[in-house]
Amino acid sequence: MINSSAIWHTIRRPLALSLLCATLIGSLSGCVALVAGGAISGTLAATDRRTLGAQTEDRAIEVKGGIKLNNAIGSAGHININAFNRRALLTGEVRDEAMKAQAEREIAGIEGVLSVINELEVAGVSSYSSRSNDVLITTKVKASLVDRRDISANSYRVVTERGVVFLQGRVTQREGQIGADIARGVNGVTKVVKVFEYISEDEWKSFQPRPAGNS
Repeated sequence: MINSSAIWHTIRRPLALSLLCATLIGSLSGCVALVAGGAISGTLAATDRRTLGAQTEDRAIEVKGGIKLNNAIGSAGHININAFNRRALLTGEVRDEAMKAQAEREIAGIEGVLSVINELEVAGVSSYSSRSNDVLITTKVKASLVDRRDISANSYRVVTERGVVFLQGRVTQREGQIGADIARGVNGVTKVVKVFEYISEDEWKSFQPRPAGNS
């Protein structure tokens, strides 16, 4: 009988490092990121705590949201949307409170969105160097999560805006605190915001690989 826990332990670091490379590449070229990410997305999807249906809907929400925001706001603001389990996180900068509210309405109107977490800042659009630094911080946080052996790094979604790290995912209170502490310890992080969906310890146990010999 194949031990799935041992297999994941063996591949988790090279797999995660490949994902981190794809993240960095993605900041420069979306097309390349699609190619790089496609090679590992199947394995990551299998260890994701969302259902496959939720993963598909989240991708659709992000695509639809990007189109709606581009049509409604365009270059007047810099807005990123990250959907996790049908909960949409908005980060970036907008011109004023009216634009912030408009962005939230646009995303809330997308089919399948359960809630919108509006973390947009009323501020000038961030510079290229600032966004590049955010990508580096995200990469460092992800690598630090991978290095921690008592958690599953794939259970966390990391988003960084102007040095502020936002953490999404379906985690226990314990995992959420560990993830936040790890992120706070990364150089360049100014603040950590937890936007987790918390699960119980019993639910957490259901996600753990079964010991060899059990089916």
